[in-house]
Amino acid sequence: MNKTKSGYAVPLAFVGTMFFAIGFALGINSPLVPVLQKTLGIQGALSYLIIAATFLPFLLFGYPAAMTIKAIGYKKTMALSFAMFGAAFAAFIFAAQQESFAFFLIASFLSGTANAFLQASVNPYVTILGPLESAAKRISIMGICNKLAWPVAPLFLSFVIGKSTGNIQIADLFTPFSIIIVVFVLLGVISLLAPLPEVKAAGEDEASAEDCPYANGKTSIWQFPHLLLGCVALFFYVGAETIALSTLVDYATSYNLSNPERYAWIGPVGMVIGYICGIIFIPKYLKQSTALLICAVIAVAGSILVVALPAAASIWAIALLALGCSLMWPALWPLAMADLGKFTKAGSSLLIMAMAGPVVILPLLGWLKDGFGMQSAFWLCLPCFLYILYYALWGYKVRR
Repeated sequence: MNKTKSGYAVPLAFVGTMFFAIGFALGINSPLVPVLQKTLGIQGALSYLIIAATFLPFLLFGYPAAMTIKAIGYKKTMALSFAMFGAAFAAFIFAAQQESFAFFLIASFLSGTANAFLQASVNPYVTILGPLESAAKRISIMGICNKLAWPVAPLFLSFVIGKSTGNIQIADLFTPFSIIIVVFVLLGVISLLAPLPEVKAAGEDEASAEDCPYANGKTSIWQFPHLLLGCVALFFYVGAETIALSTLVDYATSYNLSNPERYAWIGPVGMVIGYICGIIFIPKYLKQSTALLICAVIAVAGSILVVALPAAASIWAIALLALGCSLMWPALWPLAMADLGKFTKAGSSLLIMAMAGPVVILPLLGWLKDGFGMQSAFWLCLPCFLYILYYALWGYKVRR
């Protein structure tokens, strides 16, 4: 592991900007869902395919992204990702011009491809930039940058267009998406110029293999059960977290709450509170596994409250659910990547592929919403968090 003390602050500052871009690109989906439902007459289950299409590339391109990093390094892969984002939002403009749901799905897929490459580079980079036992603290800092960007996206659209998200039409999307293209291209240039050192995990080089004896005796990535169980946990986590963050505008719209874009802050605020706790308490007062356990219990309680409270009040319980989600990503990633050694890049590619959870979970949520209402659809979160509770108690300890 790279333990150079010349300072993590500058690289983390640049990578934090990239995490903000990731959250912004995903947050765009939140207002798009009700816009497409209204303008194109798309039903809930079908409209949530927009979000699913954003996450499908994680499954398809997790391994190619890892190979790209191996070939050209973390820094150039980050820059490539922003160029791909520019192309994706150009595709969104074309889809808006054609008023075609199929083209919106393609644009979302392209945006997800860019996101997969960027996530594949920034997440392991932050994990191995410093000591593994404090990785959750660094990822928590990045998480604040990421989650605050989710509600900024619908507010940005509303500000540039000059309308509430409930009144936005497809034709209104041209100008804000053009601005996004320019910003993302600039971020790509900044990525190339940023002082980001290339880093390697402990035991990743043959010369340092003795630093990770557990991995040194393995011949395949499939011989790490704690990683494989962690991939399942990450699959459920990303699906449930996406529900908490990307459905708030649609939730508010479903119950005729005024200015639905304002409710987009509920989930991110809950997560940021959790991230701040992670920065303060990990690793000095809390181990990463303990933080994951606490958050899993909170998320289970939040899932129950969302469906148990009166409908108009239940949207606020999503903040508790999101609070539970907050330290799951920061804790899951280092727990699953522990002791991978020379398999670090292969392991991170599996974790990136596991982020495809919303491909299954979001359309299922839409189907449940159509059949039983948005509030009842949140029952879907409960089994996801129960599995993560298992991983926090026993799963991460499994070694072969």
